[in-house]
Amino acid sequence: MEQDKHITILAIESSCDDTSAAVIRDGELLSMVTASQSVHEEFGGVVPELASRAHQQNIVPVVDAALRRAGVDKSELSAIGFTRGPGLLGSLLVGTSFAKGLALSLGIPLVEVNHLQGHIMAHFVHPSEQMVAAMPRLQGVEFRHPQYPFLCLLVSGGNSQIVLVKAYNDMQIIGQTIDDAAGEAFDKCAKVLGLPYPGGPVVDSLARQGNAKVYALAKPNLPDYDYSFSGLKTSFLYSLRDQMKAEGVDSIDALAAKVPNLKEDYCAALQATVIDILMSKLKKAAKDLDIKQVAVAGGVSANSGLRNAILDYAQRYRWQAFIPPFSFTTDNAAMIAQAAYYKYLDGDFCPIDATPYAKTSI
Repeated sequence: MEQDKHITILAIESSCDDTSAAVIRDGELLSMVTASQSVHEEFGGVVPELASRAHQQNIVPVVDAALRRAGVDKSELSAIGFTRGPGLLGSLLVGTSFAKGLALSLGIPLVEVNHLQGHIMAHFVHPSEQMVAAMPRLQGVEFRHPQYPFLCLLVSGGNSQIVLVKAYNDMQIIGQTIDDAAGEAFDKCAKVLGLPYPGGPVVDSLARQGNAKVYALAKPNLPDYDYSFSGLKTSFLYSLRDQMKAEGVDSIDALAAKVPNLKEDYCAALQATVIDILMSKLKKAAKDLDIKQVAVAGGVSANSGLRNAILDYAQRYRWQAFIPPFSFTTDNAAMIAQAAYYKYLDGDFCPIDATPYAKTSI
């Protein structure tokens, strides 16, 4: 490869219900376009078949828009990066198949990315000045990157893990949930309260108006750095059930009509409990391993309470805290592009017959 040739990578993310494409050149993010799916809201969760169909509709216009915004022609691409897993298999198949077809047509290599590693690599995304100017949410953001080794609290709808990150390709899970994930706890408890899907953002919004001390919810007592949220969900359900019985009503709405600020207070209690569970383990890991570089990633890292808790703990325990911009918290192709760029530099390509996987670990 000539020394003056740019490394330009198109990345595709399609692990769940967001179709996203991004273009990175020499480590600088030039563009990112994401199409979200609202069809799942009426079902209270992602419907895999509907998700994969929507990806098929969205992927061509999303990729086209990402290339145009980056000012890059497909003939300039050095490689195609894509999410191989974990995720919904049907959704992953759409992204994988598109990536393969485009790479074959252009005669360039494929770079597979583990979705969970991608979330952690979101901390190394550095947008171009042109992209920042085009995205108001990125304006004024300071793009700081953690130094290896660091601890990353990876929290989403499907995962809750503490990861020791020694390099972009050297990560070790030192703690994880033994049952449900934190994001799932938010969504399921929100559904019990009659709140719309996805529940996490709604819980976050209502929690700001509630009193976390009104209701006491159960916390697990697990050794080491592992998590559990199934007991919290049960405690949440039983608390509401007992209160409905005491008030002589048979629905959440009827209970909310009798108890002022009911939903706000329950959301505040739920959020505070989840954050306390997450942060207590992270604090223990940071102390035991004597690591001061601490990051958070994944969809739940958009939660305002968790972001504030990370900053509070950083001040108290003299951590250097790293929180990704909101645009890079949920599933996005920017994080896939960043991970693909590092793998490209190492010549770590994948064969054309690579198949996606629904489940895997970091």
